[in-house]
Amino acid sequence: MTEQHNARVPQFFLTPGGPCPYLPGRTERKVFARLSGTYAQPLSEALTHSGFRRSQSIAYRPACEGCQACVSVRIMADEFVLSRNQRRILRRNSDLVRSEVVAEATREQFSLLRTYLDSRHAGGGMSDMGLFDYVAMVEETPVDTQIVEYRRPGKDGMPGALIACALTDVLRDGMSMVYSFFHPGEDARSLGSYMILDHVRDAKSRGLPHVYLGYWVEGSEKMAYKTRFRPMEALGREGWIRL
Repeated sequence: MTEQHNARVPQFFLTPGGPCPYLPGRTERKVFARLSGTYAQPLSEALTHSGFRRSQSIAYRPACEGCQACVSVRIMADEFVLSRNQRRILRRNSDLVRSEVVAEATREQFSLLRTYLDSRHAGGGMSDMGLFDYVAMVEETPVDTQIVEYRRPGKDGMPGALIACALTDVLRDGMSMVYSFFHPGEDARSLGSYMILDHVRDAKSRGLPHVYLGYWVEGSEKMAYKTRFRPMEALGREGWIRL
């Protein structure tokens, strides 16, 4: 009974302070809990609804003293209507071949990730990620996780080149985009936005109402793109409210 009780009621821990990756001069702290055992999936879903994010077998959320800048946001997929620009993005990428694969890391995925990090996030927190780190990020998951691969059309029955990937958790009420990356030489395709739109489309097809995008930080250029996908809800003190 003790082991089962501990799986139901997780222990929470607080990290020491460190530099905030979004707002210069601020200090970041996180509260986190381990996901394991029979109740990992329902616990992960409950914590996601409470503003947590998943990284491997850890669920975490910001717990910064005197700062509430990081706001959990989710797209209301069941009410989502494409804008004119978003329809153009879908048309531009209509040639891509989409496939859902099990959460197993491949060297092809890792090569694409390294190209993405070196171009877009050099010097960032993931800039020194190696192959074994990537394997852990993808495969150390106690919940329902998949990778969505996006490829150019192949020839002679062979798979085309991989140009984008999304690591995604499947929840009872939506899709949670854990991490996505793409080829930086494909700016015209707007692949980051395309993957979000594709996840909205997938959520709708599954009858799921939400796509969770993680945190939005007002004033952070890195996060500004998220507010383009409305209607959207943000988690506040009174619960989820429409932005």
